[in-house]
Amino acid sequence: MKQQLMDPVLYLMSAAAGLVVANLYYNQPLLHQIAVTFQATESAVSNVALSTQLGYAIGLFIIIPLGDKISNKKILRIDFLVMIPSIIGAAISNSLLLLIISSFFIGFNSAIPQLFVPMAAELSDDKGRGRAIGIVMSGLLIGILGSRVISGLIGEQFGWRMMYYAATIIMFALFFLLKKKLPGINPNYNGSYNSLMKSLWFYFKTEASLRLAAFRGALAFAGLSAFWTTLVFLMEDSFGYGSGVTGAFGLLGVVGAMAATIVGKINDRINKNMILLFSAILLVISWVIFLFSSNSMIGLIIGVILIDLGLQALHITNQNIIFSKNPEARNRVNTIYMVSFFIGGAVGTSLGANTWEAFGWMGVSVLGLILSMSIIIIHLIFQKKSFSK
Repeated sequence: MKQQLMDPVLYLMSAAAGLVVANLYYNQPLLHQIAVTFQATESAVSNVALSTQLGYAIGLFIIIPLGDKISNKKILRIDFLVMIPSIIGAAISNSLLLLIISSFFIGFNSAIPQLFVPMAAELSDDKGRGRAIGIVMSGLLIGILGSRVISGLIGEQFGWRMMYYAATIIMFALFFLLKKKLPGINPNYNGSYNSLMKSLWFYFKTEASLRLAAFRGALAFAGLSAFWTTLVFLMEDSFGYGSGVTGAFGLLGVVGAMAATIVGKINDRINKNMILLFSAILLVISWVIFLFSSNSMIGLIIGVILIDLGLQALHITNQNIIFSKNPEARNRVNTIYMVSFFIGGAVGTSLGANTWEAFGWMGVSVLGLILSMSIIIIHLIFQKKSFSK
């Protein structure tokens, strides 16, 4: 009965997480169009995606710990009041610099989906925690992947600015829905914001499993970000396709994202070290396929499915591990993990763009292989500490 009452809330958080996090990724299939608009190089225009991810990482660090101290509804209200003008600023940008600045604030204020993941863990018992995280993460992952499909199609038909206007309308509607339907949670942390932030270092220093999860996540997301940042350039150069086809690749990743609930359930039953190893192996296989697929659409399709499935399984398992401890500080441990995750994404975006300019698709594929193999090596060396204090 409790789970039946909880499911509508979980699915609301899942949908909201997907719609908000989509703001981070609308720009990726549009980078070529943006480069043409501002007559910029590929590496220069990649700073739009880079600034969005850096903004997101900083927003995670500053905003998400407040979930252990301030009402979730108050955080959401303030956040949306800044997010919506930032999206409008991107839509009307008359220079690449203004677009980069607007993108930073879009990322900064799109961190709120990470309030929903600890909330799902908090509202669930131990047996259902993996399932609850999987439901919310499913929406988040579908938002990440589906955003590329939507922006690619809208960009190709109506231009890149129209995507930002559409996102503004979506955020207005979502704000009023969350204000009405999302249950309020009032945390009981009574310390100052300064002490709240200092405690992040305490948890990072004392939790070996948290440090390892953060490092695994950062490496995996660096690889995925390098892929998506450079895919649009590969599509243009090798296949002659525009943003519509590039964005449509997100549909393939949705196949993997739809399995998030299943991965969550498996997490409640199977040894997590085995899931982590299997996930990293999937990432390696995907990059091997990419290495030989610079002119193969079938190879790219198979690789996209595998890389998104591998990342999803690794990510959900990481979060289930860190949320199983320190229930009073779930927002803070999630902050540590997700800041590391998106710093990895930002680094991967930059490395991917520069590697593409210097070495092309083969260089990007080798970069992804190195990152994925590093996950396996680190996991095999330190797996005994994955669940230790």
